[in-house]
Amino acid sequence: MEIPVYLFTGFLEAGKTQFIQETLEDENFNAGENTLLLVCEEGVEEYDTSRFADAEHIHIEYVEGIENLDAHKLSLLEHNLQLDRVMIEQNGMTTAKDLLERLPENWAIYQEVMFADAQTFQNYNTNMRSLVVDKLQGCELIVFNRCDEATDKMALHKIVRATNRRTNIIYEKTDGEIEYDEIQDPLPFDLNAPVVEIQDEDYAVWYRDMVEELSKYSGKKVSFTGVVAFNRTQPKNTFFLGRHVMTCCVEDIEYMPFLCRWKGASGLHMRDWIRVTAAVEIQFNKRNGQKMPVLRILSAVPAEKPDPEVATFY
Repeated sequence: MEIPVYLFTGFLEAGKTQFIQETLEDENFNAGENTLLLVCEEGVEEYDTSRFADAEHIHIEYVEGIENLDAHKLSLLEHNLQLDRVMIEQNGMTTAKDLLERLPENWAIYQEVMFADAQTFQNYNTNMRSLVVDKLQGCELIVFNRCDEATDKMALHKIVRATNRRTNIIYEKTDGEIEYDEIQDPLPFDLNAPVVEIQDEDYAVWYRDMVEELSKYSGKKVSFTGVVAFNRTQPKNTFFLGRHVMTCCVEDIEYMPFLCRWKGASGLHMRDWIRVTAAVEIQFNKRNGQKMPVLRILSAVPAEKPDPEVATFY
């Protein structure tokens, strides 16, 4: 049986414990479900189990260190407690990969919410960017608490959108008032132009937008600079063209190209930098059963390597 997991992430003193406490006090949330709460981070605030609704069906396990999470032991807990669901308060210094690989295979993340202190979040982003990105990538909602009149919502918004364009954002003031993020994110290029001109600094944003919202690019003409690559399995007159993109740190730099078709492909070489104008065509990829963009090259000319060579989202 699949066990739904509700994952709450964020750094120390971000507000995770308070939210979980209030959730478990809600009679609408607790209606006899056997719930396991895994606490992987102990902050200043502690759980008051006497205030839980239907407390007899809530079991708390404190985990000291991610290395003490064991899928077999958790499966035994699931069996012994006849669990209906699991809630996890994740340690802010733990990555999603480290956590998920230690959970039983039948435990599935149903919802992931991140909490952040608006007063310290930008410092975490500056000094622990990889951990911030790790949490933003998977969350469906981020709650910025402790907001006040001096809070730079645009700065917080940009950090989130550089990693995750789909997550919802909430700003919570110190008096408990909630404000939903409604900041619009205009693309840094004109999608309605006869030829959509992609500047070097906008490649990462464009690549992600194309992959996530492929249908709106069907039939469009685009112009961009990229580096050529080949592999042995490619059909004749095809090549890859793209840029190396860094999401958060040097360790995650990845080549993000598009498949291109051009009769002049045989005249290209690995690592050639070229600027192309191409028509976007959408084709079905039999390997993964999904639609994919294929660029039909209309023109190509040699180009200078961009500076910086690696594209970023921010």
